[in-house]
Amino acid sequence: MQAGTCVVGGAADSIRWRVFPDLTHSHGGSVLIDKFMHGVVAPTAKAIYRPRTEGRENVPMTGPVIIASNHLSFVDSVAIPVVMPRKVSFLAKAEYFDGPGLKGRVSNAFFSGIGAVPVPRGAHSAAKAALQTALSVLERGDAFGIYPEGTRSRDGRLYRGRTGVAWLTLAARCPVVPVGIIDTDRVQPIGSNIPRLSPRALIRFGEPLDFSRHFGRTDVARARREITDEIMEAIQKLSGQDYAGVYNETPAEV
Repeated sequence: MQAGTCVVGGAADSIRWRVFPDLTHSHGGSVLIDKFMHGVVAPTAKAIYRPRTEGRENVPMTGPVIIASNHLSFVDSVAIPVVMPRKVSFLAKAEYFDGPGLKGRVSNAFFSGIGAVPVPRGAHSAAKAALQTALSVLERGDAFGIYPEGTRSRDGRLYRGRTGVAWLTLAARCPVVPVGIIDTDRVQPIGSNIPRLSPRALIRFGEPLDFSRHFGRTDVARARREITDEIMEAIQKLSGQDYAGVYNETPAEV
């Protein structure tokens, strides 16, 4: 199971990613789910899986911020919200929210509880809507998480970043906290449905990156590329991965 991937732009440098919208402001039931997830589920997950963290103090506690991470496993989208010192929203496939029966309701509650934002997959218009949804999260002063690679790495290498993260940075005019995740691909390998108790994953939060020097540039495409490359360099220093230097074109898993 994996969060959905959206694509915007040209063939070589399309914007691919995923997101979880924050549904906790919509009605009372969602607020209760949110309290349950963060008051019960998150501490329980920490106690069972004991993820290690470094640099949590680097995450600004107020104001809009983008959390940009490498991507190794489905469990990344659970690990980051569990260890974050503040709530973070990601994007997720809309199918996770509207499935039938008890399984569908459980899935909806789980992804809503961890701050996921549902988004349709694939279509250009859907991807543009996803960008706007992400921007709305940041505009209300919240944290938003994104995987610039666009999909999980199957070989452990760090792939070239898509420029959607830079689009958000310039549009929201907010800092970016790079994140390096280590060993989640061993905790829950691709194809596995249940996370393992060992090894203990490590989530490293880097110092916030300030891109205000790029605000107002007229060569927007080049600015986005430079910002994205700087973010990926910071992620690589945290994760210690070999850098592939190419896009991850692996089809997203369903």
